Amino acid sequence: MTRIGLLGGSFNPAHRGHRRITLGAIRALALDEAWWLVSPGNPLKDAATDMAPIAARLASARRVAAHAPIRATDIETRLGTRYTRDTIRALKRRYPKTRFVWIMGADNLAQFHSWRDWRGIAREVPIAVVARPGYEGNALAGPAMGWLRRFRRPATSAKDWTTWELPALVLLRFRPDPTSATRLRAADPDWHRRAAAPPFDEV
Repeated sequence: MTRIGLLGGSFNPAHRGHRRITLGAIRALALDEAWWLVSPGNPLKDAATDMAPIAARLASARRVAAHAPIRATDIETRLGTRYTRDTIRALKRRYPKTRFVWIMGADNLAQFHSWRDWRGIAREVPIAVVARPGYEGNALAGPAMGWLRRFRRPATSAKDWTTWELPALVLLRFRPDPTSATRLRAADPDWHRRAAAPPFDEV
């Protein structure tokens, strides 16, 4: 049984903060590998924002993930899925011998109740939430956590996530990283024009 962590996002661009929390989650959850699902588009974000083309974002993610048990992929584009619930279900069908855990930052937990069928997501896979400075208070007080709180598991049992009855949620804390994609874009608005995709890595 292969143990895979899924971290979805725009990766606009990917940065060391993504890598650091992913490596922390790999250790805490005893994962064989983590997959970065580079989204074709975020339904909760305005299409008019400064979202770079997916080819540039995927190239950015692959560079940041290099030489680590992290695989950056555009599989959502190839599957034709737009919502996390549908992506997870498609991956479970495609990889029946693989166990998946969803990894998200506390900023995403704060708005998780806005995701399509978020309770359905929690019934499909365990959820590991990584603390982020400035977001944890809102996340723990948010509507989603109001429902998920009863399903919380101790961080000390995080490696046992494949045995948990669903829904199940665990909160993970690592050394915070202040890197921000928003600040990186502000400092270098044309970053995506220099991005070139490395050889394709199939998932």
